[in-house]
Amino acid sequence: MIRPSRARQGRARATSGIVALVSLGLVLTACSQESGATSPDDVVGQGYVSGDGSVKTWDVSDRDEPVVLTGTDFEGGAVDTSQWLGDVVVVNTWYASCAPCRAEAPDLVALANDRAADGVHLLGINSTDDAGAALAFERTFEVPYPSIEDTRGEAIATLEGSVPLQAVPTTVVLDREGRVAARIIGRAEGSTLGALVDDLLAESA
Repeated sequence: MIRPSRARQGRARATSGIVALVSLGLVLTACSQESGATSPDDVVGQGYVSGDGSVKTWDVSDRDEPVVLTGTDFEGGAVDTSQWLGDVVVVNTWYASCAPCRAEAPDLVALANDRAADGVHLLGINSTDDAGAALAFERTFEVPYPSIEDTRGEAIATLEGSVPLQAVPTTVVLDREGRVAARIIGRAEGSTLGALVDDLLAESA
């Protein structure tokens, strides 16, 4: 029997190793694509899709029809954004174990507390948690605004009819007429969100 030389055996092992690494890379790439990842910080299986904080705004003439979100919050109260027409509404998707949701919570709470007198309302949409987890999150961060319990996805479907929601968290700002005027994909920085709100408040009612 003819045995392959040591050099040939070494080349075979090296080739096998390269093939294995390439195959692994393809598998990881496929998982990343399937997860809907939008930035290098995304981790497959982490439970959320992290955005990069990118902002998109729409000029007044480019805004679609008004969006009306209705539902029930985690304490059983009714929510209807049509009652807030004439004011600016900030809508934030979140769930309790989402790391960037927890990171941005203090800024959202501060905005809700500081700008309420200016006619700014905040509303959360949570499609994941049960009442226990959601209310624990709200107590931890002293959240003063309601969140729609949306495990059936109805509120998200309404919002996605006007603007794609590509990550959790995503923050959408509605103008005084209830139209989508801005969107932040991923964690919303307080200064950025505040500037968007100021611009909309400056628009004539």
